[in-house]
Amino acid sequence: MKLKGHQILIFGSSRFDAPVEPTAYKIARLLARENKVYYIDNPFTLGEYFKLRKTAEYQLRKKHLALTSHSLLETDTPDLKVIIPPILLPANFLPEGGLFRMALKFNEFLIRLKLKRMLNACKVRDYIYINASNFHYPTLAEGLTPKLSVYYSLDPMALAFNLRHRVVSENILVKQSELVICNSKQSYEEHKKHNPYSYFVADAADLGRSSKALNPELPVHPAIAALKRPVIGYLGPIEGQIDYDLLRKVIFANPDKSFALAGPVSREVAPDWLFTAVNIHLPGTISYKDMPMVIKGFDVALIPFKKDEASSSIFPLELFEYLGAGKPVVSTDFNPDLKEFTKGAVTFCTDAESFSEAIDLALRTDNAELRKNRVRIAAENTWDNRIDAIADIIHFHLEEVIHP
Repeated sequence: MKLKGHQILIFGSSRFDAPVEPTAYKIARLLARENKVYYIDNPFTLGEYFKLRKTAEYQLRKKHLALTSHSLLETDTPDLKVIIPPILLPANFLPEGGLFRMALKFNEFLIRLKLKRMLNACKVRDYIYINASNFHYPTLAEGLTPKLSVYYSLDPMALAFNLRHRVVSENILVKQSELVICNSKQSYEEHKKHNPYSYFVADAADLGRSSKALNPELPVHPAIAALKRPVIGYLGPIEGQIDYDLLRKVIFANPDKSFALAGPVSREVAPDWLFTAVNIHLPGTISYKDMPMVIKGFDVALIPFKKDEASSSIFPLELFEYLGAGKPVVSTDFNPDLKEFTKGAVTFCTDAESFSEAIDLALRTDNAELRKNRVRIAAENTWDNRIDAIADIIHFHLEEVIHP
């Protein structure tokens, strides 16, 4: 990693202690190997305060929420600290327009005010600011003085909350940032029209986690071990990105198979049949440490995403984690860029019929040689490799563009 000895602020779109480690926090943790990093947690709104004030999530942050607080949350990584923003007004429900932008400016003012006080208290002067896809606060950096402003464009799940103001806010971020790094080619092609300093760095896998599934002594998670084999599994959020029509056809066409969809279920988008089909099993949210045990129990792993504009640029983290565990993977062809990175190890399908056929083929033909090849391909797409690429781009921009 060429980027060393810097102070870096990373504003994430997820909370640092989410059940599955957010990509933004993972990047913060890896950059903290060679730099001093401050992760700005995704803020609580007033509505979330009333909803979550009795939860452990809120209690952990309670003493750090005050606008005048200079305290930092410590982490397991020595040079990584967490900044907790103040509680904000709910604004995302407002329609796009002047009223929403006015409320957003006020919220950004509150975050910025606390950040300035924190930076002064911690004697942080010369720093890099990275907005890690928190496009909900696009002009936060306007009142700050970073030596480099970076927008790291991650593709969010296709939820109404993310889509409502994304186009306008992300355009602002792309144009105002000095450097843009994208995790999908589609985003890269779009963003480089507005910012010539745009780069593409694909997402990757945490093989330190998924490779544990290769350990013969690791038990299968009880929720999966109890199911009738073969087990066809998906691990991740069950939200708006899922192609429920295709999934229903596949599940009903394969009554001899157990389908395990492991992850938090968004009730606002999940159809009723998902909870009543006899061969569907919903274990719910799986803890980070238990994920290898879940993946180990899959005979075939699935990525059943919709093929639409919102999903066409998603680079799912679970893809390489499945491969890193040696599992055969069947996916919809929602993102054509994935073929380049998977090198024939993943079957991409256009419809429910070909999806079912691919599952059957994977069950019949899986062997040690194929598993070894999947692990090799996953090893080419690790976060260690990706973080070096991201760090090198930032270092190059600092040395060759900002201070040539």
